This record gives sequence, C-alpha cells and structure tokens, in this order.
Amino acid sequence: MTDTRLDPELATAIARLEADGWLPLTRDEVAEARQNYRQLALLRRGEEVAVGSVHDDVVMGVTGSEADVAVRVYEPAQRRRAATVVWLHGGGWVVGDLDTGDAAARRVCAHLGVDVVSVDYRLAPEHPHPAPVGDAHTALRWAAARRPSDRLAVAGDSAGAGLAAGVALLARDWGPRLDAQLLLYPGLDPAMSRPSIAENAAGPFLTRADMAWFWARYVPDATLHADPSVAPLRAADEPGGLDDVAPAVVATAELDPLRDEGRAYADALEAAGVAVRRLEGAGLVHGYFGLAAASAAARAEGDRALDALGDLLDP
Repeated sequence: MTDTRLDPELATAIARLEADGWLPLTRDEVAEARQNYRQLALLRRGEEVAVGSVHDDVVMGVTGSEADVAVRVYEPAQRRRAATVVWLHGGGWVVGDLDTGDAAARRVCAHLGVDVVSVDYRLAPEHPHPAPVGDAHTALRWAAARRPSDRLAVAGDSAGAGLAAGVALLARDWGPRLDAQLLLYPGLDPAMSRPSIAENAAGPFLTRADMAWFWARYVPDATLHADPSVAPLRAADEPGGLDDVAPAVVATAELDPLRDEGRAYADALEAAGVAVRRLEGAGLVHGYFGLAAASAAARAEGDRALDALGDLLDP
C-alpha cells in the first residue's frame, strides 16, 4: 500500500520504476548494480540544464598516498557569485560517476551562478574507506587553489553528502578554508540505528537492505565505524568534535530511511555552535534531488536547498 504522505507525483514515478525493474537499487553483483544505477540516472535526468561551459580535468595527487582524481568543471553562462561548489555524487559509495552526477552538477551551477567541480572519487569495494573521502579532499584543495579568492562550499547527495560532511571536518583541521556545506539526505550512520531506518525500511526508493549492502562494501572493517570521516555523527561524541565546522544546510526527506541521521547531525552541529539551515521535505523520499523532473514538490524542495546554500555563499 502506498503511504498516503508520499507526494502523488513521486508515487507515480516510483511505481513506474518498480514496474520496469529499476528498483531495488542494489543487485547481487557490483557491476550489475553500477550498470543499473547509471541507466536509471540517465533515465530520470529530464531535460539537460544549459551552462556556460563544461570540461574534464585531472587533479594530480600531491603525495604518494594520494591518487589522481578525475573531475568535471562546470562554469555558468553568467557567474553571479564568486564561489565554487565541489559536488560529490550519490550512489552508496559503490555506484555512480561523473555522468550520473552530471544533471545535479548542472543544476547547482545554473541555479546559483557558480563554478562547480564534480568529483569522480574512487568507489568501493575496490577502493573502500578512506579512498573516497581522501579523493574528495584532494579535489577540494585543488578547487580552492584554482580560484583562491572564491568562497568555497562542498555539497553532495546521499553518500556524497556523507562524504561532504567528512570532508568538511578534514577541511576544518587541514584546510582549505570552507565557507559552507550542503548535505542532501546524508548517509552518516553505518550502525543504521535510528528510528527512520526501521520506519522506512521498505522505502520507497531507498531501502534498509540497500543501505546495508552499501555500508558493507564501503566500510567492510567495522572497527572504522567510529571514524568521524566515515560517521561524522561520532565527532559529536568528542570534546570540540564539531566546533568551527563550516555552516551547513541539512536537507532531509520525510520518507527516507536516512532521515533521522540528517536530523541528528543538524542537532549536533547546532549544539556545537555551527550555523545550520534545516529543510525537511514533507512527503518526499531519498533521492528527491534527482527526481525533480518527475515531481514539482521535489523540484521546489531542491531549489530551496540551493537557495539556502546561496545565502551562505553571498558575501
């Protein structure tokens, strides 16, 4: 039975995805899951958002422990803010790439009038934690050096939002200076212990089983679950653990298994004195930022999140 709280347009879109075999998001084999997710992302992207220019580049690792990182740089037709946003795509740290993140990066670029650096971080299980967050931090440093006078933000959705939160902690401790973070329905709790995981275990769209599959591949060593760059909520348990982290926009979705992780992180940031703008998407599901073409409510909530980030990037 469809949850009566679910936005009707999303209900229709998700029912169609289920009927056509695109859901669940996970599969028995990683390669199959990646192919399914790539096709799904291209299917749901809608009309391409125009920007000024797009080009691919490679960020060279500066130490022996750092890999080279592929990035895609988007510049707006009209640069309305002297700012750069580093975008980290979703996909459970296991699936996704620059192409699946293209629609989101274009939307951020055009809506805010800023440069966007989309990051092709390495994926688990071939490259489990800490490779993805390390790649994201490498790209963030490169973006800061590319336009040193810009205001700088890190942003992402789902697993990408979890990486963004971890990178914001690294940036506080090791640089570069970070002015804002946008966390769209972030994945922050490998223990999957919060009530919304059980409440929304069957979805819609993302399920508890999906998240267990993703976490097992991203962080196979359970002793790392306490690492704040894996689970930024754990930083709140340490004295000063979240102090001086960049101001945040934390957007959650009412029917998302990860909803309570985002809410708890917003609480923890506020308790540490960090400025937080909360957005709680009534009737929305995990992944709504990528479902804008299917739902006016999802599109409007995504625009609100971007506007809140824009407020933080304005001088």
